[in-house]
Amino acid sequence: MEFTHAQASQISASTKDEILPAFRLGQRVRMSKPIRNDGSNPFNEPNEILVPAGAEGYVKFIGDWLQVIRIYEVHFIEEGDTYGCREAELEAIEDLDGYDEVEEELRWVREHRAERAAQKATLEQSQNEGE
Repeated sequence: MEFTHAQASQISASTKDEILPAFRLGQRVRMSKPIRNDGSNPFNEPNEILVPAGAEGYVKFIGDWLQVIRIYEVHFIEEGDTYGCREAELEAIEDLDGYDEVEEELRWVREHRAERAAQKATLEQSQNEGE
């Protein structure tokens, strides 16, 4: 089947893969409007506010719904819950203090692993001396 130029101009390829996410993993975000229960949360009443506008959280995962709508899985610290949010519902929070929570966590993991490796080496050395 061939398309005329007019028909071909009406067909548009998906540009989903070409558009970069607005937020990154670990980024601190704020809700611009409340999240209401659309009926998919069985623990709350339909239309009940699950997360108020202004609530802050961190992006845990970036996925998509129906292969067209980007969804950000956001963990809201004070609420203690994680919900899927659309880009239009979120705004980035620029950390004025420059504190990077992700880098701090990675630093802690590196130090913990180095400490464990040192403990293991000390234990192996003491076992070898005891033989």
